Amino acid sequence: MRSRETLRRHAGLVDNMATKIGVDLEAAALGGEISIDQISESVLRCSGCPNPDHCESLMQRSEGLEKTPEYCRNSDLFAKLIPEANK
Repeated sequence: MRSRETLRRHAGLVDNMATKIGVDLEAAALGGEISIDQISESVLRCSGCPNPDHCESLMQRSEGLEKTPEYCRNSDLFAKLIPEANK
């Protein structure tokens, strides 16, 4: 089982990555595009990533991203949620 601190870190990474690529997870959940369970699953996928330090570094030095890094375990989910105007 993953520690609360690890899950909190990765929840932040998921939210920050979504924001960097133009996805508003809260709005997507309220609009029915994604469920709370899917968001929870995305955090669990992220927590298995071997590159969280690189991910944090990437997000700190980038204003926005066109897409997630290749290693992102949530790339497919985020690609489905990117607003059409941003594609």
